Amino acid sequence: MIEILRSYVPGSIGRVVELHGIYYAKYWHFEAFFEAKVADGLAEFMNRYNEERDGFWVAVLENRVEASIAIDGIQANQTGVHLRWFIVSDVLRGQGVGRQLLNSAIEFCRRKQYRRVYLWTFEGLDSARHLYEIFGFKLVEQYRGCQWGVEVNEQKFELQIE
Repeated sequence: MIEILRSYVPGSIGRVVELHGIYYAKYWHFEAFFEAKVADGLAEFMNRYNEERDGFWVAVLENRVEASIAIDGIQANQTGVHLRWFIVSDVLRGQGVGRQLLNSAIEFCRRKQYRRVYLWTFEGLDSARHLYEIFGFKLVEQYRGCQWGVEVNEQKFELQIE
């Protein structure tokens, strides 16, 4: 049975980094730079995590983290909240877990009365983009860049919450 948990569970940080590293290496040829960037960012976030401001959810199957999503609220009043580390393993992909996680994150934002949620992604992640658009995210910025260590069409999506 799949459990969606709003909390850190032992091994979450390493497993979320692993999921990103494996997926993006396999499908997009991202290398160590990307995995290290994910590890650095997630570690920094978890070290300053504040449950009143931030959210972190994992999907667990048979005691193993297989998906994650986070809301980073540290800049909520300036730039909005940042949706980050959204990943679903090959084991769970296509089973509605991503939709459940995204729904949990957006509902958290509504409860906290956050008005704007943004995320950075890149062109070609069509299933994720489709899901973002179902939830009302709009593409607001796009350019060639290499913040993940590989040149891609980087995209910023935003959701305005009323």
